[in-house]
Amino acid sequence: MQLDLESLSEATSGAIGSLVSTTVLYPLDTCKTKYQAEVQAQHQRKYKSISDVLWEAIATRQVLSLYQGLGTKNVQSFISSFIYFYGYSYFRKLYLKKTGNRSIGTAANLIVATAAGVFTIVITQPLDTASSRMQTSEFGKAKGFWKTLSEGTWSEAYEGLGISILLTTNPSIQYTAYDQLKQRILKGKISKKTGTKSSPEALSAFSAFMLGAVSKCAATCLTYPAIRCKVMIQAAESDDDKSTEAERKAQRTISGALYTIWKREGVLGFFKGLQAQIVKTVLSSALLLMVKEKIAKSTWILMLMIGRYLSVNSPKLKAI
Repeated sequence: MQLDLESLSEATSGAIGSLVSTTVLYPLDTCKTKYQAEVQAQHQRKYKSISDVLWEAIATRQVLSLYQGLGTKNVQSFISSFIYFYGYSYFRKLYLKKTGNRSIGTAANLIVATAAGVFTIVITQPLDTASSRMQTSEFGKAKGFWKTLSEGTWSEAYEGLGISILLTTNPSIQYTAYDQLKQRILKGKISKKTGTKSSPEALSAFSAFMLGAVSKCAATCLTYPAIRCKVMIQAAESDDDKSTEAERKAQRTISGALYTIWKREGVLGFFKGLQAQIVKTVLSSALLLMVKEKIAKSTWILMLMIGRYLSVNSPKLKAI
């Protein structure tokens, strides 16, 4: 039972951390996403920098539109984080149990993290697509979740699935680096109690924040061209886009997105918005992991209480 409780505790604390970080940083995420979605030559760009997106919202009195799609994004973020952290914790413990090792190596950790990531994406991809379209819509013109998805087919709801699966390497690199660094810091601090259920060791808020920032920065830099392509594929159609219907359809594929960036913006276009992406994702990841670490023990205690309650009352529940 301990294995399931620990996995559930990891999933719950991770999902709550993700919910907090998504809500706090959502306006920045909206500005970043709209800036990344625009693919034009230098002299034709509507947004010269990410700050132009913010000034547009202020000038048009649509500041609240910086939060368009927040509800969908929060649901997607919570569900995906819960599934990911549960799967990652479960598969990691299963690996240690089967191999008899006391710790997991880097290669095995990457495989476990990637497997958890792929499983998560297949389930939550429609939510991700809808939230991206709502974010990149014109300010004040974003549609609701169901209307956004109902206007297209199920295949369109899964647009960007291939590149999303490719991008499982991002959290895989991040959490592998984070977990390895965390294990080194906590080495020697692991509880030596046997026969009792002790709460997992936790990092301080500052240590978790710094490790989260470093690990996410490395993962973002390595995978950014794919991140840019994913935003393009899932973005809503812009009123300022002068592309033909055939060109717009081509941009919905990985090869088409890559070609469009290369043709209109050159090599540097693959890294357009990298600074904003690093700032947002590093802050988001660091905040997520900081919150997760701080509530990990409380969540663990809650799970133990639930587990004991169910074990004591299971005969009564079966009788009912």
